[in-house]
Amino acid sequence: MRSRQRMFAAAMRLLLKCLRLGRRRRFKLVRQAEQLWHYGHLCLRSLLYNSFTNGDVVLDSLFEPVYWLVDHVTRWFGVVFVALVIGLTSSIVAIVYICLLPLILQTYTPAWICWHLTYGHWNLIMIVFHYYMAITTSPGHPPQAKDDLTGVSICRKCIAPKPARTHHCSICNRCVLKMDHHCPWLNNCVGHYNHRYFFSFCLFMTMGCIYCSISGWEMFRDAYAAIERMKLLEKERLQVAANQTYYQTPSPTFYFRQRAFHKSVVYLWVLCSSVALALGALTLWHAALITRGETSIERHINKKERQRLQKKGKVFRNPYSYGSWDNWKVFLGVDVPRHWLTRVLLPSSHLPHGTGLSWDLPPCMTEQRAPLLAI
Repeated sequence: MRSRQRMFAAAMRLLLKCLRLGRRRRFKLVRQAEQLWHYGHLCLRSLLYNSFTNGDVVLDSLFEPVYWLVDHVTRWFGVVFVALVIGLTSSIVAIVYICLLPLILQTYTPAWICWHLTYGHWNLIMIVFHYYMAITTSPGHPPQAKDDLTGVSICRKCIAPKPARTHHCSICNRCVLKMDHHCPWLNNCVGHYNHRYFFSFCLFMTMGCIYCSISGWEMFRDAYAAIERMKLLEKERLQVAANQTYYQTPSPTFYFRQRAFHKSVVYLWVLCSSVALALGALTLWHAALITRGETSIERHINKKERQRLQKKGKVFRNPYSYGSWDNWKVFLGVDVPRHWLTRVLLPSSHLPHGTGLSWDLPPCMTEQRAPLLAI
């Protein structure tokens, strides 16, 4: 009897010992899994850690596939956009010459005829010249050798020297001097050497659209009313024709030429007004940037720098701004008063100040400023 009790007690002790060992082993496995999890999480954070990471960086990372798609679509559709600009502009010019110019010559006074002919052709020449130059002029690219460049950084995409105010264009896949943006309507980057052509094209195109909208307002009202009257008379004619025999069907009330004339006037006014609003807003935006001596990219950089210095109680000053009026003189290349006529109001292919590699004081500046370090 006692031997049985001893055997039972030994079996129970062995069972309890096994359970205790299993529990310890299970706790050990759980502890090892937790250690592996924390170690993996630490490794992941060490690989992705960046002291400059914030919500904007995370959002840009999430939208990176969208940016890639936009870059490649813009690259392939640039030619289509240029053809669209040329086609729409040519259609407006054709309507003016075919439909409106004969009417102007027949009904307007000689003074108004001279005004329309002079201003219209001057505006058209300025639009064509600046658009052609903006498309064909290279925005400027930094040299690949670093021998002649001082104080430059290295582009992490080109692995090449990157002077001040230079940025990498993901669509052109090259660094651009004083890059403002990549314009799909030009199929070209807007940079140091064609920034003036781009802005002048926007300005003169907006002026031309406003001119057409104001000059053609009365014609638009008459043409729209004529079209509505055509629709009403056509409806009445069809109703009358439905109650008559085939031989008694009346002839058309309006001819094709009349319909085409009125619809062309409506098309001209609607297109010019729409472009004037959209392009006018873009022109005002770039005019504000030029006044501050900034580009579209530098605006975001300067805004963040301004906020960073403001937290430290300091004031940010743009090192490339010479004052509102002087910024316009530098941008347009106006060195002497006569340049306002020869370089601004007339077509001019003069080069901008500087090479885009260094930013010395322009010759038109009379007030010497203390040199500042480039951002």
